[in-house]
Amino acid sequence: MTTGATPGPAVPPPSPAPSTASPAAPGPGTQGPPPGKEPSPPSGARGGPGRRAVPAALADLRNLSLLGVLAALVVVGAITRPEQFLSGDNLQLVLTQASVIGVVTVGVTLVIIGGGIDLSVGAIVALASVWATTLATQEYGLGGMLLCAVLVGLGCGLVNGALIAYGGMVPFIATLAMLASARGLALQISDGRTQVVTVDPVLELGLPDAYVLGIPPLVLVFAAVTVVGWLVLNRTTFGRRTVAVGGNAEAARLAGIDVRRQRLLLYLLSGLCCGIAAFLLIVLTGSGQNTNGNLYELDAIAAAIIGGTLLSGGRGTITGSVLGVLVFTTITNLFALNNLQSDVQQIAKGAIIVAAVLVQHRTARSGSS
Repeated sequence: MTTGATPGPAVPPPSPAPSTASPAAPGPGTQGPPPGKEPSPPSGARGGPGRRAVPAALADLRNLSLLGVLAALVVVGAITRPEQFLSGDNLQLVLTQASVIGVVTVGVTLVIIGGGIDLSVGAIVALASVWATTLATQEYGLGGMLLCAVLVGLGCGLVNGALIAYGGMVPFIATLAMLASARGLALQISDGRTQVVTVDPVLELGLPDAYVLGIPPLVLVFAAVTVVGWLVLNRTTFGRRTVAVGGNAEAARLAGIDVRRQRLLLYLLSGLCCGIAAFLLIVLTGSGQNTNGNLYELDAIAAAIIGGTLLSGGRGTITGSVLGVLVFTTITNLFALNNLQSDVQQIAKGAIIVAAVLVQHRTARSGSS
């Protein structure tokens, strides 16, 4: 289009620049989002409003696959050891053994979804169980022992979270240091000896008289922690922030989320789960030992992985992690009933982990194509 009688070719007006610039970081005078309005991650960020943390169909497919694996294991147990495996006592045993590592796995799953890792959970369980079973602590009874275990777990989680969120340490290094320190402190407190529990109310929690409708109290606690973890991840702002931080921490920060505080809270939750698991282990074994929780960190991470949680963060489900715990516990039970060697059991677990990771990579490539 030409203007006036000016000769020569028409010059088109300059087109406005596309608005693709990234939002600037808040300046000194910026107050952030208005009060009462929850900031949301950018729609392009993994885990933001434009993309769900875990596609419902994919998550359901993974869970159904794990249920299929569980069903196959039940069939194997019914064929090889029908009288023992399908008995009510054995099923109670499987669920009870899954309770301790299951509670730990819930906390580890939240940490991994948030983009972190926690290698210290087994050592924290050991430290909390030893500290809660000292003679001085046992004088305060059941409540004192439970409170001690929970406070020790929270304290260790606070140290992990502070070092990672505010100290700038890599999660792998910080939690590895906590693993060594907590194990050493547990050994020092117990002097390498088993600390026997003499508090009757604690010991009675593991007896059949304490069962509720035939369900052991430890299993009820595991179920309660699972439900709370599911609600926190899927029905709260905290869960949405966790997915956003794990998917893209920088995008979450630009959206107004306090990334450092979120990471600190995640490690506090992991420590809390370790404290609860330590008390369950005390009830289960009637003692506290510095060797408690050995390799719990590997079992918890493995259960989360086969349940669909990505080690890179931003994706995962509590349901899948719990199913992963049940799969591993059932495998252990089957190997014990069939008198198979523990080395074969570890090989089977390793094969399951590799297969789960390969499936994750395959589904990730098919989803991006």
